[in-house]
Amino acid sequence: MSKRLTIALAMLAAISCVHRPVANPNIIVASLTNGPNNLDPRIGTDDTSQKLHDLMYDNLVVLDERLRVAPRLAERLDHPDPLTYIVSLRRGVRFHDGRELTADDVVYTYGFMLDPTFVSAKKGAYRELKSVTAAGRYTVVFKLSEPFESFPINLNVLPIIPQGSGPDLADHPIGTGPYEFVRYDVDDKIELKANRNYFLGAPANDGVIFKIIPDDVMRGLELRKGTVDIVLNDVAPDIAYQLEKDPHLQMVESPGVDYQYIGVNLRDPILKDVRVRQALAYAIDRHAIVDYLRRGLAGVSTGILPPLSWAYAPDSFVFAHDPAKARVLLDEAGYPDPDGSGPQPRMTLTLKTTNTEFNRLQSASVQQNLRDVGVELDVRTYEFATLYADVLAGNFQLFFLQWSGGSLADPDILRRVFHSNQVPPAGFNRGHYSNAQVDRLLDEASASADDQRRLELFQEVQRIVARDVPYISLWYKTNFAVAQRTLTGVHLTPLADLDFLRGVARVPANAAN
Repeated sequence: MSKRLTIALAMLAAISCVHRPVANPNIIVASLTNGPNNLDPRIGTDDTSQKLHDLMYDNLVVLDERLRVAPRLAERLDHPDPLTYIVSLRRGVRFHDGRELTADDVVYTYGFMLDPTFVSAKKGAYRELKSVTAAGRYTVVFKLSEPFESFPINLNVLPIIPQGSGPDLADHPIGTGPYEFVRYDVDDKIELKANRNYFLGAPANDGVIFKIIPDDVMRGLELRKGTVDIVLNDVAPDIAYQLEKDPHLQMVESPGVDYQYIGVNLRDPILKDVRVRQALAYAIDRHAIVDYLRRGLAGVSTGILPPLSWAYAPDSFVFAHDPAKARVLLDEAGYPDPDGSGPQPRMTLTLKTTNTEFNRLQSASVQQNLRDVGVELDVRTYEFATLYADVLAGNFQLFFLQWSGGSLADPDILRRVFHSNQVPPAGFNRGHYSNAQVDRLLDEASASADDQRRLELFQEVQRIVARDVPYISLWYKTNFAVAQRTLTGVHLTPLADLDFLRGVARVPANAAN
């Protein structure tokens, strides 16, 4: 892939004429890998749709740099008893059609999550929600069926829509966000214009055009030509490494939360032995993956919660690259090397992954690491949908996947992934991990209203899970944007959303560094 890009960039070096999609220099041209599935925020759950929702709508709350809940449409959030949350709305916030947002709009929006006939994957976030009512023009009362201290973060899941909105919202979005919808040319581009009446202040630019560019190399070429102004994360590390050398481009980096791991099937006769899982963790050289395959655009991970999380446990055990220790553990588990340093393996395991170029390279690296300690790895690649179906069905020994974005914002993800009652379809415990102590700690954390106690409980869970190795942690992604040097205001968020675009503007070419 890198060779292909090098050739393409060399061919473009002779091109002197650059044609932007629009003449207005203060309209920013960005890229997306694919078009949105649904611009109705009640329904669209794919990554592209949700990123666009963030620009055209607003949630009651957002997440700050420490992944804590912070107000957005909500001016204040009160919690008078374990089953009640009261939202006091900002006054004077207006939808793009000029109508003021009130409690009735919030009740209308959340009513769909309580409607048994309405189909949306977002409804799973509101299983504990019993009712939503208006207690005045700017006050909304949320009642729960049982205590759930992580509920406030779910107020960041569902953007608020105007009361009475129907199915046409999918084609003609109307929200309160910093940008207004203009048009969507399917599989080509999406145009948004700046909302000059945005309650947090008008965007620094006049609008954003998102060009849909599925091909990784083509995104790099369009950045080089100047026909795209900015690409967030959707550039392979090898390509970003080359583009960073271009004097007309800048690269902005920021710590992220996306978490890459190897999932482990603990019902497997071999992998149910914790010594085998620990041996695999010792055998894998994470630093080599981060330094060479990710080109430094990642950090070695300790567990599913990112270091940016308020509940992160910095003292969790980390498996250093130690092949000798791995061999000792495999011997102790009853898997001696049959011929010493010869070619015969101690065992053969199967790793399932998607067919992307990066995963192919990462699989080859892990395969060699395991071969060095006598474990043969059979790598099998699939389209994402096929891999994911196998994972949900428990049809795997090992697999590569990645948790991303808002999924990791609240430490309740520990319960959803590692509690024994959260095996699919109830939750995300796909490897069937079971530890009675972990269950007890997570149950207490879910019901506790004491943040300090919750912190202690969540951190203890991370320490236990790190040594039990239901996941083999690999790396946390570093968010990065490659952009034209004529842009200013490129400041990335931990969740890699697009909200930062409202602060991006173009400076005169002769003023760019």
